[in-house]
Amino acid sequence: MKMPTPDQTVLARRAEIAAALREIVPGEGVIDAAEELRAYESDGLTAYRQPPMLVCLPSTVAQVSAVLKYCRKNGIKVVPRGAGTSLSGGALPLADGIVLGMAKFNKVIEIDWANRCAVVQPGVTNLGISDAVAARGFYYAPDPSSQIACTIGGNVAENSGGVHCLKYGLTTNNVLGVELVLMDGEIVRLGGKHMDAGGYDLLGVVVGSEGLLGVVTEVTVRILKSPETARAMLLGFPTSETGGDCVGAIIAAGIIPGGMEMMDRPAIHAAEAFVHAGYPLDVEALLIVELDGPQAEVDDLIARVEAIARARGAIYARTSTNEDERQTFWAGRKAAFPAVGRISPDYYCMDGTIPRKRLPEVLARMAEMSKRYGLRVANVFHAGDGNLHPLILYDANQPGELERAEAFGADILRLCVEVGGVLTGEHGVGVEKRDLMGTMFNENDLNQQQRLKCAFDPEGLLNPGKVFPVLHRCAELGRMHVHRGAVRFPDLPRF
Repeated sequence: MKMPTPDQTVLARRAEIAAALREIVPGEGVIDAAEELRAYESDGLTAYRQPPMLVCLPSTVAQVSAVLKYCRKNGIKVVPRGAGTSLSGGALPLADGIVLGMAKFNKVIEIDWANRCAVVQPGVTNLGISDAVAARGFYYAPDPSSQIACTIGGNVAENSGGVHCLKYGLTTNNVLGVELVLMDGEIVRLGGKHMDAGGYDLLGVVVGSEGLLGVVTEVTVRILKSPETARAMLLGFPTSETGGDCVGAIIAAGIIPGGMEMMDRPAIHAAEAFVHAGYPLDVEALLIVELDGPQAEVDDLIARVEAIARARGAIYARTSTNEDERQTFWAGRKAAFPAVGRISPDYYCMDGTIPRKRLPEVLARMAEMSKRYGLRVANVFHAGDGNLHPLILYDANQPGELERAEAFGADILRLCVEVGGVLTGEHGVGVEKRDLMGTMFNENDLNQQQRLKCAFDPEGLLNPGKVFPVLHRCAELGRMHVHRGAVRFPDLPRF
């Protein structure tokens, strides 16, 4: 008898899995055509591409549960995916795994005005939540630049922020509860409509877990009343260092703006050419500072902020006079990433966080790195909370430029950790920063983090290959744990 070739065996296995998934998710719920799988081969980190074995698109919680239960029973890896806007490769597929796309979970389930919260499915876009509550003067505070496309499920996975996270917090500060399906198909609820829950902070563990612990099928978010007054200021500086110094001075004065963003000359010029937001073109750095609250308070804070900026060397100051002008100021900042795409064939968007007081030093050292690597960099970042987003400009068609851009980016992240910061503020670790985790954590730290994953996903089937530079089987971690005589990580309760 002629034995099947390895390729034939793989194809037969793939066909078997596709047939089983179609039993669970009928109709167009399973994608296996090569040309259609191409749409899922990468997320926003497009330098890395890998078509998945299959894509499954469930539309009910029961289907998600059944798919995960089947995959666990058969040892099939699963990569959860929202809108695919992740910039760290968090949704990068695996050749021997399925992509579980949550795009069909796109409904607002409930708006609870009395409790000031909304219950939504994970495929609802970030901006869609604010749009759903805007008629009664409410909004959802975290607002990533990709808010028109990114989904709340992806925001939960990466703990996304946005331009207003300085005052109103990241996703973790605005999510009250989630419904989560574990790898064995069990459906659990964490949190609810209340602010805090007793016991382990499992909700805090899930937000920012990058799809390694479970699949989110419902999210309860906090909605806020829109402020009475909001006005934005443009403050221009002769150097990036003086702009960075002003950031620290504003916070030191006890002023917490609704948002405080910074852009350098390349980013300013790119955004202005793209959006025509009215940005000054004769400055090296631009701060966008928004003050919100009662009218009298906003007027007072604007005067104080301008005085601080002038004392720190500001050579330009302009304040919005109406809502349309305020929105225009922000439109330039939120379009900065696509705007930079017009001046370079490719760019690599970094994400690291530093103490605010080190901002001038870090900007100066990044400028030195730019010269050393021979690559331009445009800086666009959340200055108020020290979350940097340097955009390293390169051309992937030029041999070696992508590799230089990645090396440049790795040095920026090492610098962030060196000055007391962290590897990521809101983009997550994914595959991009996975091999730099040892810069920030020692072996014991990483092993303990993996033990937590093992408590949720013992076989390591959910989004494997992300976050951890070295993977251990859960049994190995258990033996290491006992051998070292450390305090045993407590068993998590069944929910």
